[in-house]
Amino acid sequence: MASLIRALRVATTCPRSSPAQAPGPRSMACTVGPTTEKKVPHQRILKETQGPSVVAQGPSRPLPSTANVVVIGGGSVGCQTLYHLAKLGVGGAVLLERDRLTSGTTWHTAGLLWQLRPSDVEVELLAHTRRVVSRDLEEETGLHTGWIQNGGLFIASNRQRLDEYKRLMSLGKAYGVESHVLSPAETKVLYPLMNVDDLYGTLYVPHDGTMDPAGTCTTLTRAAAARGAQVIENCPVTGIRVRTDDFGVRRVAAVETEHGSIQTPCVVNCAGVWASAVGRMAGVKVPLVAMHHAYVVTERIEGIQNMPNVRDHDASVYLRLQGDALSVGGYEANPIFWEDVSDKFAFGLFDLDWDVFTQHIEGAINRVPVLEKTGIKSTVCGPESFTPDHKPLMGEAPELRGFFLGCGFNSAGMMLGGGCGQELAHWIVHGRPEKDMYSYDIRRFHHSLTDHRRWIRERSHESYAKNYSVVFPHDEPLAGRNMRRDPLHEELLGRGCVFQERHGWERPGWFNLQGAAP
Repeated sequence: MASLIRALRVATTCPRSSPAQAPGPRSMACTVGPTTEKKVPHQRILKETQGPSVVAQGPSRPLPSTANVVVIGGGSVGCQTLYHLAKLGVGGAVLLERDRLTSGTTWHTAGLLWQLRPSDVEVELLAHTRRVVSRDLEEETGLHTGWIQNGGLFIASNRQRLDEYKRLMSLGKAYGVESHVLSPAETKVLYPLMNVDDLYGTLYVPHDGTMDPAGTCTTLTRAAAARGAQVIENCPVTGIRVRTDDFGVRRVAAVETEHGSIQTPCVVNCAGVWASAVGRMAGVKVPLVAMHHAYVVTERIEGIQNMPNVRDHDASVYLRLQGDALSVGGYEANPIFWEDVSDKFAFGLFDLDWDVFTQHIEGAINRVPVLEKTGIKSTVCGPESFTPDHKPLMGEAPELRGFFLGCGFNSAGMMLGGGCGQELAHWIVHGRPEKDMYSYDIRRFHHSLTDHRRWIRERSHESYAKNYSVVFPHDEPLAGRNMRRDPLHEELLGRGCVFQERHGWERPGWFNLQGAAP
């Protein structure tokens, strides 16, 4: 098997795939040398999809004629939303999945759960997800979701990053999240295989862990079905029927599929990468893009068992424990867009572009040097949806009453799914979320931007690349600027104005008294 260091060397000599070939789904063949058949973490699912025996003959169960709520998409957020709707007593809730549960993007997710984020609302959302997968579902169903509590470790290789982690620890104390700032020596004791020579410290959260996508979604739907919800697989949605009421307001009337229609006043779009296509069926603009997101799985590493998951923000890399091996991934500065999103894509992957992925190998080897001589067992490169501000899209669409969004989770759908599923259910039943969800509300975007393809693409690209960056005060985006300007813009610019961007508007931030600002 190819080692990580060999992959790094080959990446500099192998020709890149042509742009025309990049967007399509690829085989699992390794690009770093001859190998035997790939053994990926999801081997059983991949093998099941290869033969003609799995061709769907129709929906997994008959469609009801009516439903109080129809959830579209059987990934993490869709299953969590259905489960929480059922817990709130919504009878006749239905989930429609075009293929099988998790077949879009959820099945290949790394499943990491980090409890500490800079936002207090997100800390609460993450805490709820953890409760659901680690305790509630097992108590309700008697089934284990696959939750593994192996802890999480954030790496600080500069003083500013360590200060950020100390603030996170303080926030965690307010919400009951146990965490500890460790010195490099203490980190070495906890994680003996780690290189700590360049560290200022780390943040250790012992109750972080890893979720299993298939196990979690299966258990969620089992619990929801026990409360009267229905899950219908192999049932692609082909349209959203809309009616206009006596006041001229557009409202959801029905969901149309290849196998019939369901009358419903409420639809929840949890279609992930395909959410934009579902939105177009209803005349709703969904500002997200699809990109390749990847990780590699190593061969067995002696001494790695029971180690915490690692996130090295400054190297833009994560190391996820996978039994006696590691999954290595992160966020690149030059991600690849999936230009032509196929509605037939299910349990599929792309070939890994080693030129793009190289930076993760360098960061991983620096942090855990034993990886330099460790083989690569498999590569996993699949699609994920990303938004202009790297936050999910939730809430009722302003264009259509009864049409809710639960999509655009920026590769964090497993992690945020429990908390966001609960909030979505509360939003639908009570007309508003329980928490302050403005930063996730679809209405935060001006309507002139939600279908502006260039702005969505540029800002989503920048947000992806800066995902692990330290956010400093007065930090402003560089992409997608000058979209909306007032009549005095040029006059203010000539007087040394430095502009800030809010919702596409360029507004005065401060003035450089020495003249025009650079």
